Amino acid sequence: MSKSRRKPIRGRAVSGGSSSPASAASVPVEKNGVYEADIIGIGHDGEGVGRVDGFTLFVQGALPGERVRVKVLNMKKQYGYAKLLQVLQSSPERTEPACGIYRQCGGCQLQHLSYEAQLKYKRQMVIDNLERIGKLKVAEHQEDLPKESLILKEDAGDNGILVYPTLGMSDPWRYRNKSQVPIGMDEGGLIGGFYAQGSHRIVDMETCLIQHEQNDAVVSAVKRIARELGIRPYNEETHQGLLRHVVARYGFHTGQIMVVLITNGENIPHKDELIGLIRQDVPGVTSICQNINTKVTNVIFGDETRVLWGEDFIYDTIGDIRFAISARSFFQVNPVQTEILYRKALEYAGLTGDETVIDAYCGIGTISLFLARHARQIYGVEVVKEAIDDARRNAELNGIRNVQFEAGQAETVIPAWHRQGVRADVIVVDPPRKGCDGALLGTIVEMQPRRIVYVSCNPSTLARDLRILEDGGYRTVAVQPVDMFPHTVHVESVSCLIYKGF
Repeated sequence: MSKSRRKPIRGRAVSGGSSSPASAASVPVEKNGVYEADIIGIGHDGEGVGRVDGFTLFVQGALPGERVRVKVLNMKKQYGYAKLLQVLQSSPERTEPACGIYRQCGGCQLQHLSYEAQLKYKRQMVIDNLERIGKLKVAEHQEDLPKESLILKEDAGDNGILVYPTLGMSDPWRYRNKSQVPIGMDEGGLIGGFYAQGSHRIVDMETCLIQHEQNDAVVSAVKRIARELGIRPYNEETHQGLLRHVVARYGFHTGQIMVVLITNGENIPHKDELIGLIRQDVPGVTSICQNINTKVTNVIFGDETRVLWGEDFIYDTIGDIRFAISARSFFQVNPVQTEILYRKALEYAGLTGDETVIDAYCGIGTISLFLARHARQIYGVEVVKEAIDDARRNAELNGIRNVQFEAGQAETVIPAWHRQGVRADVIVVDPPRKGCDGALLGTIVEMQPRRIVYVSCNPSTLARDLRILEDGGYRTVAVQPVDMFPHTVHVESVSCLIYKGF
């Protein structure tokens, strides 16, 4: 936007400005000033990226192609944050959020963007990170990619990474099988909901459109029962009160329900009455647990979990694999998309039944067991011992015997396996958001598996790690984004890498 077109509505406009971020001496906006901005993109937190005389403003709720009126709230040297006051020229992709508390709650960031546009945005986010952070070549004419999967051949030409259109949901609502709701208090008494964006202020809620309806019912019932019994909610500031969180888990395919009460102490007043009322008011509940967390922390779970009534686990399935899920088990929260994600990982692994596969972040064995019936042998490693116990239990539950699980750090356990004669044809990694440990990447490069399948929940660390693997002799053939979390900024993906030496 040219300087003559900028329209400061309130506050003095500082002279200067250019097509690139302005220097401190020529910043064209000031705090509390009101301006018109052109939105040119979406940031990694879902905010609109705006320009005022070349100066960048991040505007929550604004969309690319829009012209908006904003108030500057906070200033940095080369960018600032602004509040959306008015949409002057609306994007054709803007839609009315379905959730009544969308603008107060921080759980979703993209409900004001059409779902088709969300899928395009997430694919572009993957591409941008591959190019900007990984300095990787992405194939041109991406819009012409066939929807059917690429036949991955070791001798395929290197024309750049194929990034396929994001695999979305036919019904992108009510997809979460797990709800973790913080409990607090306002003038009216005990409340529970989600944190307002950028704060720890709880927005009370009775329904969440990305949660399964059964989870909503569980949380509402527990809140009501806790009020009736006078159970005190936890206060973050004083560290007083008992009930910190309510966690609900629902088995999409089994209908089983687990209720977990996170408490700031061991003793629950009226415990027997509480259990009885939950059993009465939550049809289908099969497990009621208590997790004790007395630490001054934002971490939800403490170290000790007790079963108050029912079973230690609930059960659910991914494909034809059955899983036992405990209170603290990591289990993908969108079971519909998880099966799509894992089937893509299976396809990219290229298994014929003769391969040895290492799953470097195996958790409770979800990917390992999904692949096991297509491979000769699976080795899974995970740093959390309780997860390995669950993985072994899940293997036994499904009668799968060609798996071996070990607790420990992947960068320590995998070299030990290698020294024992294990030669991996395929290595699968599904790391946390921080990406793979550097020592593990070095180990993978040294072992030279024929293929690597990288399941990622963070495009920036994916791009960083792909760069390291490419420098170590691998070629990234294809990346398939998968929308595991509709209406949020998060995107998962599956990448296939082939060793150039074969």
